[in-house]
Amino acid sequence: MFFENAAGRLVLVFVLAISFAPRAHAASACVWKITGPNGRNLFLGGSIHALRNIDYPLPPAYNRAFDSSARLAFEVDLKALSDSSKSLIKSGQYPKGDSLKNHVDPRTYDYVRRVFALLKVPEEKFAQFRPWMLVLMLESPGLHGLSGNLGVDEFLERRARANSKPMSGLESVREHTEVFSTLSDRQSEALLLLTFIPHEHASEESERLMNAWRRGDVDTLAGMMRDSFRDFPAFGERLIGARNRRWIAKIEAFLGSGKTYFVVVGAAHMGGPEGLLTLLKARGYQVEQL
Repeated sequence: MFFENAAGRLVLVFVLAISFAPRAHAASACVWKITGPNGRNLFLGGSIHALRNIDYPLPPAYNRAFDSSARLAFEVDLKALSDSSKSLIKSGQYPKGDSLKNHVDPRTYDYVRRVFALLKVPEEKFAQFRPWMLVLMLESPGLHGLSGNLGVDEFLERRARANSKPMSGLESVREHTEVFSTLSDRQSEALLLLTFIPHEHASEESERLMNAWRRGDVDTLAGMMRDSFRDFPAFGERLIGARNRRWIAKIEAFLGSGKTYFVVVGAAHMGGPEGLLTLLKARGYQVEQL
């Protein structure tokens, strides 16, 4: 069950998924109204992909944006992602007869073996998976007292289903998966090793993250994301910058569709020079925080 439950959402862990902070109330939220020169608009919301019951209710701006929108768009169509979970897990497995031991440094393998022994996962279980899949498993919300079912995306998806609002994704399941699945052996191992680096003051950082998200402080969120990948900046670019640039064309198409969309993506995609807000401003769109 550990391996079956861990792979539901591939970018969950690296897009501000983990937080243990209490609720904080603020005048603004991580939600924006984007208006084009023709007066058409959409709403753009930053998600935390895994939360707890006590993190609710969400800031009111999320419900206002939802109520003002006819359609929703997420990073990827959540139903399609759920339906393809078995194929996602398969993409993270080595072919029969191959093993993690053949693809990483012996020292890395020994450390991984000891980590999974603490989790009571047999070697024959973890060794069949590629390093990037092990990262996702080690960072799954359930191991951190969180629930992906309580994430902002899941909450809004349930509301959309209840209200018969159409939903779509900014990228396909294949594109979503390839953020990890197309990493080289060396890149994948580097990502795994970064997972093992201890984080001092983790609870304080989590509180800072959560409070920044609730007030829509995208500069702080972007800075925290950069810091988390300071030893592997190419992956940060792969996860955030490259995907943001691909998404802009879809967002502009939504703005020109004649329908009002609420686009919901990981909150780390919002801020910084490569953030969606900066990219939209550069294209002449008006950006108003709710």
